[in-house]
Amino acid sequence: MKFTAQQIAGILEGDVVGNPEVEVSRLSKIEEGFEGSLTFLANPKYTPHIYTTKATITIVNKTFEPENALETTLIKVDDAYKSFSKLLEYYNQVKNNKEGVESPVFVADSANYGEQVYIGAFSYLGDNAVIGNNVKIYPNVYIGDNVEIGDNSIVFSGAKIYSESVIGQNCVINSGVIIGADGFGFAPNENGEYKKVPQIGNVILEDCVDVGAGTTIDRATLGSTVIRQGVKLDNQIQIAHNVEIGKNTVIAAQTGIAGSTKIGENCQIGGQVGIVGHISIGNNVKIQAQSGIGRNVKDNEVLQGSPALPYSDYNKSYVHFKNLPSIVKNINDLEKNKWE
Repeated sequence: MKFTAQQIAGILEGDVVGNPEVEVSRLSKIEEGFEGSLTFLANPKYTPHIYTTKATITIVNKTFEPENALETTLIKVDDAYKSFSKLLEYYNQVKNNKEGVESPVFVADSANYGEQVYIGAFSYLGDNAVIGNNVKIYPNVYIGDNVEIGDNSIVFSGAKIYSESVIGQNCVINSGVIIGADGFGFAPNENGEYKKVPQIGNVILEDCVDVGAGTTIDRATLGSTVIRQGVKLDNQIQIAHNVEIGKNTVIAAQTGIAGSTKIGENCQIGGQVGIVGHISIGNNVKIQAQSGIGRNVKDNEVLQGSPALPYSDYNKSYVHFKNLPSIVKNINDLEKNKWE
């Protein structure tokens, strides 16, 4: 799909400097711009590239005044970075604006879906599944019995949503996500063998939750595993049964959260963090990458290390960690000298 500079300026409420009729159909970095592409300049250190870029259109701040001749048409806006982000959102909406039911799909007789939906080929909708308006379900998606998906949500190819799961409005479920698989529940018997404990709860995602590719969220043993409104989950995260994650918390890739742990609101959790089960983490907590959390955490704590320490204590200790060989040598020398 092609857009003229004038059309883009209309979307962004900007002013065109150059040819308003030039067209673009792709996006590019300013240093890698090519004919027919649109880019932006927000960081001053990239300013030299605007004089050499081959991009057809460049979004700039209204304060920008070129010092040399330009080949690119400019669109001047109040904030180039925010305007480019707005354009990316618009582009994404246009790209994902699919409708209709492709063939073949399986839709159970008792399943219901709303208006302006897209259901891609080879997808499966189980008994009593309820799909809201403007939902996009891409090819090869499995949606189990009694699943609910709210308006404007997107489920990308290859995702699996097990029975009884509830997905809110404006959620994004990326490829390879598995929601509602059994929690890791086994009970040992007298012979040392493990018998599976039935997992009869479900998973609830509230509105505006994003789930990255390959992430797994297990159903509760009883009750619900709950991901609250606005949570953002990166790729390849494991969330165990009966976990609860508070509003607007963000978690980076490869983090693992064991069963029945409660995480508060507005937390920031780095990549490869390990969190044990049956603990509580407060609100506004920050946990640095590769930390191991084995205790309850109070509001506003900042942690690093494994086992995790307060962030400032960890940094002070690290000064000694890296000097440990020389510290040990000094101690040995002192001990040696003491006995000479």
